[in-house]
Amino acid sequence: MKTKNLFYLCLLSFWCIHLSAQELPPINTFLSESYKAESQNWAISQSDKGETYLANNKGLLEFNGAEWKLYPTPNETIMRSVKVIKDKIFTGFHMNFGYWVKDNSGSLHYTSLTEKLQIPLLEDEQFWNIITLDDWVLFQSLQRIYLLNLKSNKVKTINAETSITKIFKIDDTIYFHQINKGIFKIEQGKASLVWDYDVLKSNNVVDIVKTENSFLFVTAIDGVFELKDKALIQWKQKLNTFLKGKTIYNAIQLSNKDLVLGTISHGAIYVNKTGEIEFELNKKNGLNNNTVLSIYEDIDKNVWLGLDNGVGVVNINSPFKIFKDLKGNVGTVYTSIIHQNNLYLGTNQGLFFKKYNSGSDFSFIEGSQGQVWSLKVIDDELFCGHNSGTYVVKNNKIIKIANEQGAWDFQKVDKNTLLQGNYNGLHILKKYHKTWEYSHKIEGFDISSRYFVFKKPNKIFVNHEYKGLFKLQITEDLKQITSVTRDSLMGKGLHSSLISYNKNVLYTSKKGIYKYDNDQNTFIKDTLLSKLITKKNYTSGKLIFDNQTNKLWSFSKNNIHSLSPGNLSSQFKLRSIHVSNNLIKKPLGYENINKLEDNKYLIGGLDGYVIADLDRLNGDSNYTVKLHSIVKSSLNGEKSLLNFHENSTLKYEHNNINFFYSIPYFGKDLTVYYQYKLIGHNEHWSPWSTNPSVLFKNLSFGNYTLKVRGKVGNTISTNEISYTFTVLRPWYLSNIMLIGYFLIILLFSIFMHNFYKKHYEDQREKLLEKQKKDFEFKSLANEKELMKIKNEQLKADVESKNRELAISTMSIIKKNEFLSSIKNELKPGDEKSTKKVIRIINQNLNNTDDWQMFKEAFNNADKDFIKKIKNLHPSLTPNDLRLCAYLRLNLSSKEIAPLLNISPKSVEVKRYRLRKKMNLPHDINLTTYILEIK
Repeated sequence: MKTKNLFYLCLLSFWCIHLSAQELPPINTFLSESYKAESQNWAISQSDKGETYLANNKGLLEFNGAEWKLYPTPNETIMRSVKVIKDKIFTGFHMNFGYWVKDNSGSLHYTSLTEKLQIPLLEDEQFWNIITLDDWVLFQSLQRIYLLNLKSNKVKTINAETSITKIFKIDDTIYFHQINKGIFKIEQGKASLVWDYDVLKSNNVVDIVKTENSFLFVTAIDGVFELKDKALIQWKQKLNTFLKGKTIYNAIQLSNKDLVLGTISHGAIYVNKTGEIEFELNKKNGLNNNTVLSIYEDIDKNVWLGLDNGVGVVNINSPFKIFKDLKGNVGTVYTSIIHQNNLYLGTNQGLFFKKYNSGSDFSFIEGSQGQVWSLKVIDDELFCGHNSGTYVVKNNKIIKIANEQGAWDFQKVDKNTLLQGNYNGLHILKKYHKTWEYSHKIEGFDISSRYFVFKKPNKIFVNHEYKGLFKLQITEDLKQITSVTRDSLMGKGLHSSLISYNKNVLYTSKKGIYKYDNDQNTFIKDTLLSKLITKKNYTSGKLIFDNQTNKLWSFSKNNIHSLSPGNLSSQFKLRSIHVSNNLIKKPLGYENINKLEDNKYLIGGLDGYVIADLDRLNGDSNYTVKLHSIVKSSLNGEKSLLNFHENSTLKYEHNNINFFYSIPYFGKDLTVYYQYKLIGHNEHWSPWSTNPSVLFKNLSFGNYTLKVRGKVGNTISTNEISYTFTVLRPWYLSNIMLIGYFLIILLFSIFMHNFYKKHYEDQREKLLEKQKKDFEFKSLANEKELMKIKNEQLKADVESKNRELAISTMSIIKKNEFLSSIKNELKPGDEKSTKKVIRIINQNLNNTDDWQMFKEAFNNADKDFIKKIKNLHPSLTPNDLRLCAYLRLNLSSKEIAPLLNISPKSVEVKRYRLRKKMNLPHDINLTTYILEIK
């Protein structure tokens, strides 16, 4: 017994190793946070239109590929079963079953059949399974099976003595399992026992599968049994050994006759129709949870797993298989190759291998730890370019042949010579006696040479993405670089590359692909090859040439492109393969793809790799985009659903409209994109987007047609959504209001006409009045101007009088000075004659005529001064007034003396007496006082 158990243990260990490194189909996972319901999902079904429905703890979940909707269970209990039959979604839960139907706005509404048909139920009854046959729907609880005729609404009941574990449909026959009884079938509304083998009575039978010649029975604990020659035997020994210790909760036979077994705490097991385990899905390799509560195969052959925590969708038919390094043992795959039926992976953690197409785990090659840059088979020998040097791989062991750090790549120069690019330049490897050895470094160039091409006889091209593209001339013995020229036209290019392609040298950057022209000695853009580079989705200029298929590969965001010769040599065939970043994240600038066999390729990633079977790519798949709901809303946030089956008319206040659509594609390997245009608003298609909805805000009134199309990967949908709607005019632009506006404008125009008529008449009168006033003002202005001219003339006259006064005064002064001088001269002469002359002179000096003339001139120049000062000081004598006049002219005492025919000293005395008569204070100057009188 111990030996047997040990055998089983070893066998189990073998299976675990066998499964641990297998490539798995893509798995799309959803947690309760995504679908906003409870974690457990008990049953799954799908409509003809592609919507998937799940029976969840909280109610019915609907998923259209883009949006989840939850419809709570009417009595707030756990929903256990769901089945879509035509346009109805039948569900079963605690003490109730019925169906849901969509209204014209896309919302589901429930009808209870137990209440509508008044079906009596047993105490605490729950409905775990629903199946259909012809016009009948069968609802299974643990105690009964209810048969409902959809046409007549008649209900039949099948009771069971013990618990019913499961109900099955095989061909056109309904079977069910009773604990301790066996398998029954229903015929003409009655149950009859078919198989009562002990293993079926003591076990829960979770599925019955029909094979070509017999039946398979999947039990919960004891494995899978086959009915053969009326005996029930274990189906496959290896399978049942593997299932030891595992509890199977449910199972399903797929359309390709393979089996999927859902377990409690061990995930899902995929078994092919021959009984061999293909792979196991669990939390370690992609599922959210290891307990599978329900399994369903949809119309696209995806396998849905309803889990104890979440949902998993396994893309069984995907052309991609994924090896994911969840434990981080392998690392980022930088290169791969098949050599001598071994698959080698060069990663950042070393070199790994396994037998190709085997389920064994990858083995690490000792001594290879570190960064592997390249793997290349030359003359049937596998070369490994490594961070620490150059190696050859023999018998899955590595032999170091060069210590130069950082071996990027290798290129054959001749049968005994290899050119190698390293961190510090270019090196030569030589074959001596069938063994490759390091020869020497090529002197004269020390730049890192990741991308290089040897062009016979003596030219080498080297590209460095940060320093540029170099042309090197080399000696015939390959030892010395004689000249280094940088190509100024190419410049520098991030993630640019350089390769040899069909004897041509190709340089690739974001600008495109350039081919070296020998005649012009320069690189010229190749418009045909440049189709491999898309500027919009450019990530890297890395090119890979597959000389087996003559294909040239390039990489962009979410796509890998291949260019291969067509039937005619001048033609090329371009193919784009959608490889979503959700599927694998490629190492930027270090992308790699390697042919495995036929049309299978390995694509390296950051945490594993993907195998793409190009023959299975569904380029001709038909995808349809569907409109799911339309929500109108107003500015205050009030929302309501629209009938999207017919054109709608919206009030202007509901001119915010949100459209929800999707393509029911549930795979992880391809990305779904959408594009729309709203005719009447924008005639151009929007950019492709993954957003499955569009919101239009504040649309103006008018007629609109929304068009939506989609694409899955690179395949455009076969249809376009077209939905026409009208936004009505606002109330203030309705016909009645427009008529009202017209009348108001008309009345207003009449009013304004009369108003302006009166206004202009008033303006005319005011204008005339203004002109009259302006004329009067101008007349006054002219008079003023005339008066100003007269005043100026008077001023000129005054100035002239002043000049005359000054001249007169000076004349009198000079005359008196002259006479005084004569008088002085005559004094010493004859007394009699002298006296006579002096008398005549005195008469002239005291001539009142001079004073009168001066007084008249003074009054002309300074009008009424004499009168003003006389009024101020009545006691002043004529001589005082005369002195005041002279002081008014600002004459000095010396100048006044001749005018008064007295000495200057006498003038000072007169000034003193005058001050006393005027009673002037000491601090006031007499002349200043007289000058300031106005």
